Amino acid sequence: MKSRSLFGLLAPAVFVIGCSQSDPGITTSVKTQLMADELVKARNISVDTRDKVVTLTGTVQSAAEEAKALQIARSTKGVADVVDNIVIAPEPGAAPTTGTTGDTSIGTAAAEAVTDAGITTKVKSRLLADPDVSGLRIDVDTRDRVVTLTGTVSTPAEKARALDLAGKVENVARVEDKLTVRPRTP
Repeated sequence: MKSRSLFGLLAPAVFVIGCSQSDPGITTSVKTQLMADELVKARNISVDTRDKVVTLTGTVQSAAEEAKALQIARSTKGVADVVDNIVIAPEPGAAPTTGTTGDTSIGTAAAEAVTDAGITTKVKSRLLADPDVSGLRIDVDTRDRVVTLTGTVSTPAEKARALDLAGKVENVARVEDKLTVRPRTP
């Protein structure tokens, strides 16, 4: 039990130190730190990196959670800038403060972002938890319920396992395979 707790605390730190500064590496580093944070926990936040610019999309429950997510992204090594597309959701049971505008596209886009972010989090968590998969070397991105796995794995069996784990997550429409098999050198 102590070793699992220790792993849970040290894994994100070790990963962040060893993570490359490529866009997929930055994305994975930010996601890992968000998942490890007690306030944020990456509940419904999607992370995308293009040219070292990180975009955070999704919902959080408070302004403090949003601020912490942005701080984590901004302080990640290799990040040039952060785009904030995070929405603060009202507390459960809270009455809305404004009426409806009749424009449902905003609500639909937010629901899709939450779903994609939730799928990404579930897939990444399963990859990190599986002893047969090196989840720290696999980047997970979700767009319209299509999960894309990018990164390197050591064996074809590890690749097949990662794809299988991702495909079994609820609400995944399909899995795009951009994994490279590259045996680790001893």
